[in-house]
Amino acid sequence: MSEPMRPTQGPHSVIMGVSGCGKSEVGRSMAALLGLPLIEGDDFHPKRNIHKMQQGIALTDDDRADWLVSLGKELARHPRGAVLTCSALKLAYRDTLRAAVPHLRFVHLHITQAESLRRVAQRTDHFYPPSLVASQFEALQDPAAEPGVLQLDATAPVQGLAESAAQWVQSSGT
Repeated sequence: MSEPMRPTQGPHSVIMGVSGCGKSEVGRSMAALLGLPLIEGDDFHPKRNIHKMQQGIALTDDDRADWLVSLGKELARHPRGAVLTCSALKLAYRDTLRAAVPHLRFVHLHITQAESLRRVAQRTDHFYPPSLVASQFEALQDPAAEPGVLQLDATAPVQGLAESAAQWVQSSGT
């Protein structure tokens, strides 16, 4: 692995996308490259949210509201910067995170619904069932036209995605 890049003024970024796009893997690699902590968004879900998803019930905006506030607070706790993995499917969700941390950058790992379903169905170590993949695509509001967003093809190799995202975050400044 390459030497970590040294952040100058605390880059904060969110690796976002639907389930199965590779947020955790890319986030881990990107955080290592930048020498920043990784915040795994799934670790902050309340038990009731995890239980709903395990039962095949899609989360509502209300279910996600406190979770997103918690994630924003966690990002803000890291003034040197951090990498967050979070689906951030809707503009309102991204705006909640943006309100917590100025100059927040989003890396959208774009993937087709068929590929997402294939990947989620292969997982054995995650609470999210394949039956909910379609609901993520229904909720997704494409962030491509928003400022501070980089869209990458999630089918590319993880290390290349992490390197591209890290370079973009570093070059985009704060």
